[in-house]
Amino acid sequence: MIRVRFAPSPTGNLHIGGARTALFNWIYAKAKGGEFILRIEDTDAARSQKEYLDEILFSLKWLGFEWDELYYQSQRFDIYRKYAEQLLKEGKAYLEKTEGRGEAVIFKVTPRKIKVNDLIRGEIEFDAEAIKDQVLIKSDGTPTYNFACVVDDAQTQITHVIRGDDHISNTPKQIMLYEALGFNLPCFAHLPLILSKEGGRLSKRKGATAISDYHTMGYLPQALVNYLLLLGWSPGGNREVIEINEATKIFDIKNINKTAAVLDLDKLDWMNNQYLKKEDPEKLADELIPALVEKGYIEKDKLDRGYLVSLIKIFQGRLTVLNDFIDWADFFFLKEIKIDPAAEEKFLKRDFSREFRMFINRMEALDKFDVATIETAFREMVKELGIEAKVLIHPIRVVLTGKTIGPGLFELIYYLGRQRTKERLEKWIK
Repeated sequence: MIRVRFAPSPTGNLHIGGARTALFNWIYAKAKGGEFILRIEDTDAARSQKEYLDEILFSLKWLGFEWDELYYQSQRFDIYRKYAEQLLKEGKAYLEKTEGRGEAVIFKVTPRKIKVNDLIRGEIEFDAEAIKDQVLIKSDGTPTYNFACVVDDAQTQITHVIRGDDHISNTPKQIMLYEALGFNLPCFAHLPLILSKEGGRLSKRKGATAISDYHTMGYLPQALVNYLLLLGWSPGGNREVIEINEATKIFDIKNINKTAAVLDLDKLDWMNNQYLKKEDPEKLADELIPALVEKGYIEKDKLDRGYLVSLIKIFQGRLTVLNDFIDWADFFFLKEIKIDPAAEEKFLKRDFSREFRMFINRMEALDKFDVATIETAFREMVKELGIEAKVLIHPIRVVLTGKTIGPGLFELIYYLGRQRTKERLEKWIK
């Protein structure tokens, strides 16, 4: 059975690069009927923090990458010590005293050529002559990365090591340890780097944002996963939007591109919009309610859920991230709105008191208050006034919402309601 692993270190948050590595491991396991192992590499007690661990676990679950087994390296020091002693006994390692700090266990490197058939890059050859003797156990008793990695991968029967190509230089060192310990070699696959749009490595300014921050900003997990898939793999046929269940049926690690992927946040925004458009508004309401409560826009025990879902529907097609709704629809929840000064300057420079009063009267006279009758009343009025509809549409919108853009004016008036529409227009007249 194929067994893969993702091995984050809780010395920082899970970022785009790590999430993509987790995805390619997870989807390969699912595609081949295998298992996905999560290993927390927390041997560095000074730098490992619980807040980072919590963020990593939350982010993986949010993205849908459920694991079959979970290991913590900090709980496995006895195992590493056992294998280090085996190498000492066999003369493949030696002790080196460190002044005042105890003894380190050092592996003897034998100069030779090492070949690996990388599933993505093909054959890679290394010259071990350039590699110095390797520390296995430091003088403080903690294992080094390469040694713990090999022991864990062998002990947990990892068949395929899929990781970023920044680990290529570790591969020959690890192969020597596999062979010295008599372990079976796994298959290796090294994923190309993810670069910023400008061509450099990712930084906080250029997309290296914690995955939990994408959640907070209002990206949907399925959109982010779809986008991560495209960073190095393609479903073919110029397709870009593909559900993970469908992708799982056709994914193969050998089809990953050898060239670096480019993180394009505009493309991610487009992808998120595609998923937001087709998502069930009821599910979007579930996601939005906590943020709306936190903002003080709604009270959970007084929530008119049907009304909220209706509002979501009128914005849904235009949302880039879910949080756009909170910014764009605030005027539906606020008692007092602030009018954007630029919008006021552009659309409310002249006195519209007469037209606004006339519109209020038309609204109050309506027996039936729905989108169609509101529009009919408005269009009859502008016809009588002998003006184009846009002369009034923009000023009314600004007074009702404080903004220049939003849903259609007649939908907006319907959901705002007759009374609030009247109050906001009258306030402006005064």
